[in-house]
Amino acid sequence: MLRNDEWRWGAIAKFFHWTIALLILGNGVFGLLMDLARSPMQKVDWMALHKSIGLTVLALFLLRLLWRAFNRPPRELPAPRWQLWAARIVHGVLYLLVAALPLSGWWFNSVRGYPLQYFKLFNLPAIAAKNPDLRRLSHEVHEYLFWFLLLVLVAHVGAALKHHVFDNDDVLRRMWPFARLRHGPKGDSE
Repeated sequence: MLRNDEWRWGAIAKFFHWTIALLILGNGVFGLLMDLARSPMQKVDWMALHKSIGLTVLALFLLRLLWRAFNRPPRELPAPRWQLWAARIVHGVLYLLVAALPLSGWWFNSVRGYPLQYFKLFNLPAIAAKNPDLRRLSHEVHEYLFWFLLLVLVAHVGAALKHHVFDNDDVLRRMWPFARLRHGPKGDSE
């Protein structure tokens, strides 16, 4: 099923969710390991790849927002009110961080005055003027956003695992690829 239904996320929403998550985590590790490049040219190549992956995350995130605008999410499963609010807040913060992280990288690249190419296919414009005084700040913002995103992801994944293991409900199964729900629309096992 491509679209969401009342009970579960559709294949397109799952694709966006898992692809963006894997790209962010992989690109974050890649960014942290960039200093292990064997030569300056290899580091330049790795940095270009890091930037292109970040731009891909931003593009997929924008497509995800567009898809979500036309595809209602499944209904919330019963839970205490504080958990529902916590889930909404964590999701909202995740959405902000998923957009802010690549945009902060674009800002960092712009204030350094470097060209921004997407997989060597085309250039993107700078989003800020070259400004050596902002180089360090823009890099720190980008890096701290990544660490904050990881912290929020720990809460997100921890909550999903808590629902799956301890609550024995379908919160995780609704987003997990190819998973079957434990309880169908009428509360019966599927």
